[in-house]
Amino acid sequence: MAANGARFHVAECGAADDPLVLFLHGFPEFWWAWRHQLPVVAEAGYRAVAMDLRGYGASDKTPRGYDPYTAAADVSGVIRSLGATDAVVVGHGWGGFIAWSAAVLAPRQVRGLAAVSAPHPLLLARAGLVKALTHTAWFQLPILPERRLLAQDGIHIERLLRAWSAPGGAFPDAEASRRYRAALQVWPAPHCALEYHRWFARSRLRPDGRKYSARMRTPIAVPVLQVNGAQDPAVSPAAVTPPDMVTAPLRHELLTAAGHFSHEETPELFNRYLVDWLSGTGAR
Repeated sequence: MAANGARFHVAECGAADDPLVLFLHGFPEFWWAWRHQLPVVAEAGYRAVAMDLRGYGASDKTPRGYDPYTAAADVSGVIRSLGATDAVVVGHGWGGFIAWSAAVLAPRQVRGLAAVSAPHPLLLARAGLVKALTHTAWFQLPILPERRLLAQDGIHIERLLRAWSAPGGAFPDAEASRRYRAALQVWPAPHCALEYHRWFARSRLRPDGRKYSARMRTPIAVPVLQVNGAQDPAVSPAAVTPPDMVTAPLRHELLTAAGHFSHEETPELFNRYLVDWLSGTGAR
């Protein structure tokens, strides 16, 4: 579908007139990351839609547009293209970063926010959470990270998924590894995926980064669910959003057996928390 000057691929379950729940994947995944959630959320009475972010999967891979302003406008545009006026937005990782951004930059289209392994963007920028960036510091290099993601049929993508998951878990299994490796083998997907990380790091000292940080000091005015994996080596499970950043109800859940990908590592428990929270957002 067309939105914000690009075309986006979506996968959906549920009736078109049910309240919309829009899922945003993280790195290094695509819409399929939400395969465990789409039918469950639809069965609970919602229209569950997962989109491929700009640069990923079957969505357009544009030369530019990997900043939070464009990404928030992408989300807003997709919601409207789906025929809805607003949606509960569920985002994981960098998809969560975009979801937080959309709640401030496109507030009319966001009626609820669930952030998975994704602290508030202002927390990410603080030194105490530099752990979230040190794992991807090498992404800032030119060309070499793209080559590494493409090398040996994308084996490094599987290594990242495994390294960021809880030790000893079953994720990623053979199918997940195959799908995620294949999705980032389509050029220029590796470059586009890395551009989100590069904007965040390089904008810290630029006017656009300072402007973004100033905008994100606006408190979130919709219900928020924050889900962290207790064994997440990429984002500290202690990165909990302070209450003064949210003026609506704020709920935090810590999944003790999960790492960075709780929606895939412990899907049944994650789904139970998500559906229970959705029922209290007033979306239905």
